[in-house]
Amino acid sequence: MKSLLNRGLVILLVGCFGATAPAGEDIVVVEVKGEGISPDGAKNDALRKALEQGGKAEIFSHSQAENFELVRDTIYSRAEGIITDYKILQQGAGVGGVYFCKIKAKVSKSAIATNWGAVQNVLDQIGRPGVMVCITEWIDGVTDTSSILESKIEERLLKSGFDVYSKRGLGSLQAKEAADAAAEDNIAKLQALAKDHSTQIFIMGHANANAAGVENLYGTPTAMYNGDCVVKMYYTDTARLLASESLPNWRGGARGHHAISPQAGKMALSNAGAAIIEKVYATVMKQWATAISAGGEIQLEVEGLKIKDAIKVKKMLKKIKGVEKVHYQMTKGLAKYRIVAKMTAETFVEHLVEGEWESLIEVVDLKMNRIQAKAATSP
Repeated sequence: MKSLLNRGLVILLVGCFGATAPAGEDIVVVEVKGEGISPDGAKNDALRKALEQGGKAEIFSHSQAENFELVRDTIYSRAEGIITDYKILQQGAGVGGVYFCKIKAKVSKSAIATNWGAVQNVLDQIGRPGVMVCITEWIDGVTDTSSILESKIEERLLKSGFDVYSKRGLGSLQAKEAADAAAEDNIAKLQALAKDHSTQIFIMGHANANAAGVENLYGTPTAMYNGDCVVKMYYTDTARLLASESLPNWRGGARGHHAISPQAGKMALSNAGAAIIEKVYATVMKQWATAISAGGEIQLEVEGLKIKDAIKVKKMLKKIKGVEKVHYQMTKGLAKYRIVAKMTAETFVEHLVEGEWESLIEVVDLKMNRIQAKAATSP
């Protein structure tokens, strides 16, 4: 199946997906057909295609811009929020276990331009998102240091403009710690390493490939391997689980008369990479797009506050426009606030550096969804 997110910019014939017709200077009406491994996946693919087709001129106009691939894929991931006027014409099960969805949609060129500017602005503030990837892989119970699945995930993220850190890029001691953390499902240990490298997301998991006998395929003896894998994604700052993707079973093989074949095991791991890579990428892009557009949960940590000032900060946070909830905890002079807000941390922090806030706290560090501050000193 073709990539659901990274389709590149191609010249689309009018009849390829259906009719394309102008509906005013800003609105373009398109009919497109999407595919996916679920009904929702097919609908989201159709929305991305509608955005790509209806806004191809606007998107192409940015093709020479810095971080073009990352911004483009982020815009595609936000398609459902950008295209709000569409109608499902037909949907159902397709060939090969996939689903299809055909829609008629109105695409706003100005909405694409606005979203492009918003994403580019965030990138200008915080730079490209960093991701640490650590997948432990075994063939017949023995650790495979070639890290085939890990490499494939890294390549996909690098291609779209992420800053990627892997075991191979770490020092020998850190690499061993990362491998041990992934093998043991030690989230805290890998989170600490990810923080050291200032990544926003870390990915960890494991994959297995085990001998499954020799089969005769088209007259050629082939050693076959079965496998399974689990890949999980977390926010680095909070260690909150973003998503978990898995493949319960897949197969791969290589020519050979013997059941035990490292090469066949590597082929099985490679097959797993091809199957799970788009699931992982789609999830990372969706979470990244959500984080920079809506903000989600923002963490504010303030060191050195007195109890009365910590309570005052909580009340002031609730008054900020766009803040929906504030959860508060005080431990040994460290006030921690979990804030649900319809804005990014970059926008939110602007409220904390002016007016009455200056007499209460001083912001010392800012990450994508985490703000660190200390109690303001008396003049």
